[in-house]
Amino acid sequence: APAVAPSVTSSEPTTPATEPAPRVAPKRAESTRSVPEVAATTPELQKALKPLLSYGTNLDKAADGFQSGLQFAAVAHAAKNTAVPFVVLKHRVLTEKKSLAVAIQESKPELNAKREATKAWDEARQELSEL
Repeated sequence: APAVAPSVTSSEPTTPATEPAPRVAPKRAESTRSVPEVAATTPELQKALKPLLSYGTNLDKAADGFQSGLQFAAVAHAAKNTAVPFVVLKHRVLTEKKSLAVAIQESKPELNAKREATKAWDEARQELSEL
């Protein structure tokens, strides 16, 4: 037993504490930089998001109020993924100034809201990078 304890202690401080953090941070920074700035009213974005919204949705009204196309796309993807109505998420994010994760949590407490919000933001970034 004494031989195991020193080897575990000596390897713990050097490797895991220093390596993971630098690997994760650059990936996130690069992914946000690579997304082009697109207005929510851009016709190409609206066309891409149309299948995510309810049939007959007025895309100009749906896009109204969003600070960016990325925010619009994230809310649209979150609505589709979680089955929370788009208008409910839009209201909570834009009018009530809540984060997407909080808006999802309030609508569907049984879901992992942070995971769903992250997934929606990732899908939105992907959507915009394909435009």
